Amino acid sequence: MLTFLERLVRAKTIEEVWSNLTRQMAGYGFDRLLYGCTTFKTERSIGDPADHMMLSNHPQEYIERFINGGMFINGPMVRWAIDNEGSCSWDRIRELEARGALSDAEKAVVAFNRRHGVTAGYSLSFPSLSSRTKGGLALVARRGMTQEEVNGIWERHGRGIEVICNVAHLKIMSLPFRGLHRQLTDRQREVLEWVGEGKTIQDIATIMGLTPATVEKHLRLARNTLDVETTAQAVLKASVQKQLFVISG
Repeated sequence: MLTFLERLVRAKTIEEVWSNLTRQMAGYGFDRLLYGCTTFKTERSIGDPADHMMLSNHPQEYIERFINGGMFINGPMVRWAIDNEGSCSWDRIRELEARGALSDAEKAVVAFNRRHGVTAGYSLSFPSLSSRTKGGLALVARRGMTQEEVNGIWERHGRGIEVICNVAHLKIMSLPFRGLHRQLTDRQREVLEWVGEGKTIQDIATIMGLTPATVEKHLRLARNTLDVETTAQAVLKASVQKQLFVISG
């Protein structure tokens, strides 16, 4: 575990973190992972899906329907992760079924997962870094494994698995994510960085060798890209998404 954590700490990209995490979890019997995080959660919503960070090594067919199709929102364990912190056995799904406590949408998710061999596993909900942030990870057991077998793995290794996954989550949160739907261009990022430094439009125009009108255009496009109303909101959102002051390479 120490060797793995050292690799995680030294990782420079999210892809590197994710590759190490999936290999490590496969060693415990979890060969499919689904990670999700939002930094724009409210009391009534987990935020715009376009702002979510989603990572998975599930087959593409599954990803298209479950993630890109938005089915995950109605997942019983996703709902648990939003409302809780820590770890939870997927025994919870069977318990909800037995009590008749699943909604029709949740039943559809459970049935879809079973058709794709997503039947046993554990879910993690990470401690929130702020009231707007929520992250979670679904660990899916290999096909053919029972939930009882997964529970046995957790009894033996659960504490270590939780530490590994929490460190991976914190590392991911510290790195820029290139897969965002709302990715700033180099010019948009640069003008926002100068705004973040306290520079005026005229200052930025002089520094960048542009006209004030061109600076205004880049700021307007940055606001549009990030789907916000003000430049201050754009600076905040881009900063939260680790799009500002990025070290090249």
